[in-house]
Amino acid sequence: MSDTAEFEKIPPTTLADVLGRERVMDLGIRPLWTPMPRVAGPAFTVRCPPGDNLMLHAAIYRAEPGSVIVVQSGDLDYALAGGNVCAVAHRRGVAAFVLDGVIRDVAETRELGFPVFARGVMPIPGTKKAVSPFDEPIDCGGVRVEAGDVVVADEEGIVVVPRDRQDQVLRDARAKLEKEASQSLDDWEAEHHARITKALRDNGFAD
Repeated sequence: MSDTAEFEKIPPTTLADVLGRERVMDLGIRPLWTPMPRVAGPAFTVRCPPGDNLMLHAAIYRAEPGSVIVVQSGDLDYALAGGNVCAVAHRRGVAAFVLDGVIRDVAETRELGFPVFARGVMPIPGTKKAVSPFDEPIDCGGVRVEAGDVVVADEEGIVVVPRDRQDQVLRDARAKLEKEASQSLDDWEAEHHARITKALRDNGFAD
């Protein structure tokens, strides 16, 4: 299995080209401060029902250093976490939060430099009553995420690499980057122009 840290060198745009739309989270889950560094790490999956954040708060003590905690909640009315939870997660080595929900104290996370990708900010916290297992398959941003999948996220978006395809995806992404690096803008323009001209012609466009 590939070292997930190697994925920090691969832009989400390249991974999206390799994997396709179904592995890219929807644009509603976005960086909550900028400039956001690229993060990559194995997913530690959490499910929180609407209005409750207990399992995310518990996850910060159970996720391995380097993990990206990914949460399914689908709730935009109550914050999943605040500044102290983010600070403890950061101190314990969690790489980032990717949340299908909202947080509060975003200024504190920005000052700390802890990467949080979420749907927005809400000052009201959730309750802490609902228990559910960790590391089960979840849906976050329209993508099925399983424990150990590699999550790569930056300002360009969030891509989830299936854990059983990591090696091949990394090879394909590196090859794509190498090809792009070896091609001058003039070469790219010529190839692009020819491809677009052919697409226009094939689809009935007449000059």
